[in-house]
Amino acid sequence: MPAFPRPDIGFVPTPADAITAMLKLASLTPADVVYDLGCGDGRLLIRAAADYGVSGVGVDVDKTLLERAQTEAEQAGLGDRLRFRQGNLFEVDLYGATVVFIYLLPHLNLRLRSSLQTQLRPGSRIVSHMFDMGDWVPQTRLRLEPSEEDSVLYLWRIADQTAPEASGAVDGLHSAT
Repeated sequence: MPAFPRPDIGFVPTPADAITAMLKLASLTPADVVYDLGCGDGRLLIRAAADYGVSGVGVDVDKTLLERAQTEAEQAGLGDRLRFRQGNLFEVDLYGATVVFIYLLPHLNLRLRSSLQTQLRPGSRIVSHMFDMGDWVPQTRLRLEPSEEDSVLYLWRIADQTAPEASGAVDGLHSAT
């Protein structure tokens, strides 16, 4: 069994209002395959599967949180659509993902940026809670108001070289300036 590194960040649950907004911002459909990198107890991925019918993969280094996530997914009847894997999120193969969720620190987002940009197909979306990715300008930056924790969300869409970028507007959500 491989040795897993200590987490680069402690488990901080994503607030419920941010989860709702992140899922909406990602424009999820049942055809999406969602990856949650640093998934913790899986709450975001479980909600995405329950509310939007997606399938997905959660990755974390914390075995106890992953066991809790798998149990919750199975109890919700979603065990056939969700997998939770122990692993290093910087070594995850992202080629199958259409949406990636992250709630990591800025330096960790920057470490992931190259993998996200090179492995995700055009049209794939990345949604980050609280932290940007340096000079990679998001399609949408959204401050939740009111918010449980003054949440800021970021959306990037992997560009199709043949199509212009889409507008950042999402029904019921407003971009911050």
